[in-house]
Amino acid sequence: MIIRALINGEKINKDVDPNKRLLDFLREDMRLISVKEGCGEGECGACTVILDGKAVTSCTIFTGQIQGCEVVTLEGLDKSGELDKIRDSFIKHGAIQCGFCTPGMILSSKALLDKNSNPTKEEIKRAIEGNLCRCTGYNKIVEAVEEIVDSEVK
Repeated sequence: MIIRALINGEKINKDVDPNKRLLDFLREDMRLISVKEGCGEGECGACTVILDGKAVTSCTIFTGQIQGCEVVTLEGLDKSGELDKIRDSFIKHGAIQCGFCTPGMILSSKALLDKNSNPTKEEIKRAIEGNLCRCTGYNKIVEAVEEIVDSEVK
């Protein structure tokens, strides 16, 4: 199947197996290694990407389902410069420990901020609830996102 999609701002036309998981397509075919496999069941959030503006787990989506869609990974945020403020806030607040969950956390946070530039603490918690982190205890991650909101509101 020929897939036509926008990945990190670049139009792609690729012949792919439509039943291949999006996670595997992004890592193996597109060489986008920020997308991590954790559980393989959509429960941990390590493989989170932004698909048409929504944070989704790429291990639960087939490549055939992205026809005509826009996919954003952490590499896409880095290319656009959008990663800097989120990454810097995560670093400042110690929200990055081992780093395994960080790409998914950042993408979930970005998807939230794109929809709601002034979320409450509860909305931030809901936005990242699909991302498991064993290192930070989530408070530092929520504080990092709150600082982004505060800096944008000012």
